[in-house]
Amino acid sequence: MPVPPREPRLDWEGELAFVLGGCLRDATVEQAQAAILGYLCFNDLTARGYQRAGNQWTLGKNADFSAPIGPWLVTADEISDPGRLRIVTRVNGEVVQDGCTADMIFSAAEIAAYASGCLTLRPGDVIATGTPDGVGFTRRPPQFLYPGDTVEVEIDQIGC
Repeated sequence: MPVPPREPRLDWEGELAFVLGGCLRDATVEQAQAAILGYLCFNDLTARGYQRAGNQWTLGKNADFSAPIGPWLVTADEISDPGRLRIVTRVNGEVVQDGCTADMIFSAAEIAAYASGCLTLRPGDVIATGTPDGVGFTRRPPQFLYPGDTVEVEIDQIGC
């Protein structure tokens, strides 16, 4: 993925994402869990300079090509426990994040249920869940991505 022009602080965020297979509007957690079609690897690449320039994070989260996803969708029935999946992110082969979905504040179903209280979620919608410790801007010294770098996100039972 290309590094945005004038962005010296492009950062990685390996995450579990999920795809909905049904509509949700003001859903319970149980209804949201039943509507999850499957899970994917997601790299929430973030332009930290743009993200930190103001009070709104939207621009930094939406640079061109900033959300590589997949390449596989693993159906929900194939994941034994989405709350216990190891997430590993590598930059140029070096492990930079090594966490578990058990450490997430909210489960995928809780995130979907909450979001459905504000907007209608539809089949095919993709939602990212959050990232484990180890993103570049929190490192000392900070570490960022440059043209030619390779980022891999691997999640148990899903792949890389």
